[in-house]
Amino acid sequence: MAIADPPTPLSFPPLTYAKLSPGPFLHAHLTSTPPLRPNTRAPSAFRPLTTHTGSLTHAHGSAVVRIGDTAVVCGVRAEVLRAEDVANYRPTLGAASTTAGENDNDAISDEGGSEKDTRATKQDTATMAALGLLVPNVELQTGCSPAHLPGSAPSALAQSLAHRVVTLLHSTSLVPLAQLRIWHTPAPAPAVSSQPQASVHTDAPAAATAEQDDTAQQPEVKAFWVLYIDLLFLSLDGTPFDAAWAAVLAALADTALPRAWWDADRGAVVCSPLVAEAIPLVLRGCPVVGTFGVFEGAAQAGGREGMGNGGEDGGGGAWILADPDDFEEGLCAETVTVVVDGEEGRVLRVEKSGGGVVGVGEMRACAEMVRGRGREWLDVLGRGREG
Repeated sequence: MAIADPPTPLSFPPLTYAKLSPGPFLHAHLTSTPPLRPNTRAPSAFRPLTTHTGSLTHAHGSAVVRIGDTAVVCGVRAEVLRAEDVANYRPTLGAASTTAGENDNDAISDEGGSEKDTRATKQDTATMAALGLLVPNVELQTGCSPAHLPGSAPSALAQSLAHRVVTLLHSTSLVPLAQLRIWHTPAPAPAVSSQPQASVHTDAPAAATAEQDDTAQQPEVKAFWVLYIDLLFLSLDGTPFDAAWAAVLAALADTALPRAWWDADRGAVVCSPLVAEAIPLVLRGCPVVGTFGVFEGAAQAGGREGMGNGGEDGGGGAWILADPDDFEEGLCAETVTVVVDGEEGRVLRVEKSGGGVVGVGEMRACAEMVRGRGREWLDVLGRGREG
């Protein structure tokens, strides 16, 4: 009589467990010693950032950024907006922070030194927002993630990302308005000879003429550069805003604007075709973005006991995960985004949605982790910044 072989134990690969029971699957990894996420990262570890600039030859600036499996292409193209085409435009609005004869680069070289400079920067930012000089556009390529299939309706994620990008551009005053102005100094008016007249007011017309000539020779803003910032997601695997902002930073740092001037005879702005004469765009600082997701293990694991509070556990069976991927984002009901100045370490902006796990102490810990991330961004982006 033949002896039957013992039954093979039923087993599944890890990916199958992750699809069948994602919450307990992530919880089992975080409660291990040491705690590791399914992607083998520690809860506080970020994915590496890689960039490649100058990828698009027909753009004024471009960059390809990759964070893990999230890949974004960003292209910056500049177009001229004539001041006379702006409704209700007042010339004094464009010349608020740059005086006659002052070089644009000198106008932005002393940043944040006094209250007057701060007011001027805020006024310039308000002018840029009113004129719409920074126009981001985000597109999620079909097939970049399982949620974006062919034939599906456009998602609200692209519009949300574009709004967050332009809001951060304005709140951080990253792009100086002085570099987006196109100035023109009118030629002095020809001298007009007049016959001397016997009058006690002989010198008055001459003084008035001199005053008119001085007024006519004052520089004036004839046009502005409008920067169209186009973002295309090739692959999306979590933290889309972090990748989008890194791509914007890299592309703007790679941007060079053509030398432009106002041609009075043509009544139009003329640009030099020489690449050597292009003027690199100098940015203010390097805002660094870090996103965190809060995984509440008690809720995801069916209320089972025995969840530790050590390490990156936020307390009460919750873990704060830095730079969550797409799988982890689907399990996190609470998210926190912290923006820190990569050079000075100041917290510039905090965004929080959902949940109530993250308090003041956890927020400070997140900001400290983003500061450490900022040093990596500065090394990778490697660019000249405004001194």
